[in-house]
Amino acid sequence: MFNEARIFLFLTAAVLLAVAPGPGMLYVLARSLAGGKREGVLSALGTFLGGMVHVFAAALGISIILAKSAVAFATVKYVGAAYLCFLGVRMILDARKDRSGGDLIPQDVKATRNPLWQGVATEVLNPKTALFFLSFIPQFVVRGSGHVFLQFVTLGTISVVLNTTADLIVIMLAGPLGERIRASATFRRRQRTVTGAIMIGLGTYLATSEST
Repeated sequence: MFNEARIFLFLTAAVLLAVAPGPGMLYVLARSLAGGKREGVLSALGTFLGGMVHVFAAALGISIILAKSAVAFATVKYVGAAYLCFLGVRMILDARKDRSGGDLIPQDVKATRNPLWQGVATEVLNPKTALFFLSFIPQFVVRGSGHVFLQFVTLGTISVVLNTTADLIVIMLAGPLGERIRASATFRRRQRTVTGAIMIGLGTYLATSEST
C-alpha cells in the first residue's frame, strides 16, 4: 500500500519533527514542571487524543476531495508542499530573531484544571495542527494504491504516536531538559534552523517528485 522510499522519508521527517520543541511539547513540559510527572503524562495523553481528532478529520476531508477530483487532490498536495516550505522558512527566520534566553514555557498553565481534558482542548482547538496534517500527510499518500482514508489514518497515527513518545521523554527529563530549552537560545536557534531546512527540502522534494 505504501511506497517504500516515501515511507522511509515520512518516518525520517516525522521523527525529526517530533523531537523539535513545539507548542505541544512546551505545554506538556509546563504541566510537568507545575504539577509533576503524573500531570505531564495526562497532558501528553490529552494532546495525543486531540491529535487523533485532527487525523480523522483530515483523513475524511482528503478522502472526499479524492473521490470528487484527482486534480483537487493533486492541488492539495502541491499547496501542502508549499506550506511546508513556508513553515521551514519561518522557522529559520524565527531562529535568527531568537537571541535571548527568555522563558518560553507558558506561564498561564493552571494545575487546578484537569490535565487530560485541557490537553485534548489545547490540541483540538489549535488550527495550526489541522493545517499541518492537511499539508504533511497527503504528501505520502499513494493515490494509485487506493484506501486513501486508511493510508492517511495510518500515517497520521504514526506521526501522533511519535509526537507523544517525544513528549513522554520530555516528561521523564522535565527538570534538566526544561532548563536547557528555556535557557539556551543557541540550542533553540540551531534546532529551529535544522528543522526549518529539513522542511524546506522535504517540501521541495515532494513538490517535484512523482506521486501516483
